[in-house]
Amino acid sequence: MKKLQNITNKLYPTALLLFLLLIWQMVTESGLVPKFMLPSPIDVIRAFISSFSELMQHAAVSLTEAFAGLGISIILAFCIALLMDRFEVLYKAVHPLLVVTQTIPTVALAPLLVLWLGYDMAPKIMLVVLTCFFPMTIALLGGFKSSDDDAMNLMRAIGARRWQIYRYIKLPNALPGFFSGLKISVSYAIVGAVIAEWLGGNSGLGVYMTRVRKSFAFDKMFAVIFLIIILSLLLMKCVGVIERRAMPWRHAEEEKEVKN
Repeated sequence: MKKLQNITNKLYPTALLLFLLLIWQMVTESGLVPKFMLPSPIDVIRAFISSFSELMQHAAVSLTEAFAGLGISIILAFCIALLMDRFEVLYKAVHPLLVVTQTIPTVALAPLLVLWLGYDMAPKIMLVVLTCFFPMTIALLGGFKSSDDDAMNLMRAIGARRWQIYRYIKLPNALPGFFSGLKISVSYAIVGAVIAEWLGGNSGLGVYMTRVRKSFAFDKMFAVIFLIIILSLLLMKCVGVIERRAMPWRHAEEEKEVKN
């Protein structure tokens, strides 16, 4: 019964998406909106197919920047969260600054990073790092801070070292939040790389978008947008698979609930 309900829940957004695409197609075909302003879904699919090889070349560059920035963000998030959890003074000093960094618009940072770091991958990767590390840092820190005090006191009473408390109590407690933050970050990673590419570079989906926009090829521009959406969803799905591998106990509990 639970499995049927899960399938039904997935059908609702799929049906809504198909309905919206149908409305979009009807609006463009009826002439209410000129096709040079809003290409139809069929035109977008044709543009995607005709430009597939070129899109894949640019996507490879953007994904390289996104993965590099995401990897640095994960390392940075763990380091900052561990230090803030370990030292209360550091937490009080750094936490407000982390919040302030998220109030700065990404579009405002991108030209400065290009100016300081040049037109290669460095500014793109840096922008991805600045965009992605915050959700994971806050999620990890929240998990560390909310760990069971009684369990930690018991570990200390039997002589456990600090790293063992993190290994067996704090880290397992922080993992669910970390993966939630990681799912947000992987979607930000692609977008952050594309935004940085708008302002300079030789390749990447952002560069490609700028070129087709200047040539008024809006069908190709929509094709890039859909490709970014697909890549973000695939990355979030991959994070979900890794999450199940990293937390088998949680997956076992979910399967038990489904059977019940």
